[in-house]
Amino acid sequence: MEDVYYKKTLDFFHGGQTLQFRVSQDLFSSHQVDVGTARLLRSLDAAQPCHKILDLGCGYGPLGLTLKKLRPERCVHLVDRDALAVQYTRQNAALNGIADVHVYGSLGYDAVPERDFDLIISNIPGKAGEKVIASLLYDACHFLQPEGWVAIVVVAALETAVAPILSVPGIEIIFQETRSGHAIFHYRFTEAYRAVQPPYTNRFAAGLYHRDAVTITVGPLAFPMQTARGLPEFDGLSYHSRLLIEGLLTLRGTVAKDVLVFNPGQGHIPVALWQMAQPETVILVDRDLLSLQYTRYNLIQNGCPASRIATAHQVDLASQTSDQTVDLIVGILREEEGPAAAEWLMQQAAAQLTPGGMACLVAGSTPITRLEKALQAGKLWRIEKRKRDKGLSLLVLRRR
Repeated sequence: MEDVYYKKTLDFFHGGQTLQFRVSQDLFSSHQVDVGTARLLRSLDAAQPCHKILDLGCGYGPLGLTLKKLRPERCVHLVDRDALAVQYTRQNAALNGIADVHVYGSLGYDAVPERDFDLIISNIPGKAGEKVIASLLYDACHFLQPEGWVAIVVVAALETAVAPILSVPGIEIIFQETRSGHAIFHYRFTEAYRAVQPPYTNRFAAGLYHRDAVTITVGPLAFPMQTARGLPEFDGLSYHSRLLIEGLLTLRGTVAKDVLVFNPGQGHIPVALWQMAQPETVILVDRDLLSLQYTRYNLIQNGCPASRIATAHQVDLASQTSDQTVDLIVGILREEEGPAAAEWLMQQAAAQLTPGGMACLVAGSTPITRLEKALQAGKLWRIEKRKRDKGLSLLVLRRR
């Protein structure tokens, strides 16, 4: 099967090694390896030796995989909250003949199982928000061995925010460099600083990403939502979500025992579905761990038993079990992934729907028109309804 997310392969040279990185259009720095990443790697060339490394927010893997390629004996963990990043990092490890790396999804440090890294490296995301960035920088102390240290790069606009975060007693900056567009910091924690830190607790559970508590109203539905920093629709519904929920309300009498929602965002659509039908199973599929965790949280807060919720941190709708089927699939297409990805998604949706099951999706009118033509050429779907409004389209399909 052709990789519908693939854009191109980048060549990257560092430390006498040549690496190649497969990239997707929808991942950070897909045109070339980011300049900040290259500068951070160069800043490590003369640094103290390190054997065990954590690459936090690894993207498609240029930091952690390069360091592993330079010294294959190193133990390297690469984590990211985006399943597409995890998928491409694994591909790039294989592409470069790099074995024995640990690549997995994690929201910040929450899923990192080990606490004895020599080095934590990160190209800090510029849009994470100051509260989350501060947590990422401070929480490193819980995951380092006593002599361990941290090396980060940030865009120049973040330097004025990051420098004060690192200028607290107990943090020693051992290297700092500012060049056009980027700032690099190497730092470590003193024993006195470590001694007074409380034990690490899961930052999602502690509410690190909480933004606003809002009430959403659509037609006869009204439900509370806890929204998250770093996800869209934090202050209300987008028109995409409103159009989709209004479309689902017209199907309210349709029996749907098991439902699958892809790209659920903050969780507005699954919560609305729960209020409408209280399905026996709600399967949530998303690339973004933050989205999955907030959607699950909001469902539970609205009365959905945790036992009825299943989450899948993955790029597409590929079922993890051969006999898993649902009656209804709902979601908003990621238009930036392109038409081939949308068609692939619907092929997988058809494989998971029961005969006569339905799919309800929203996107811009142009992508929906392309998808509609592709589906009409096949034999898997019957188009039940299309509604156009404000440049968007709702498409309702039935599995033949």
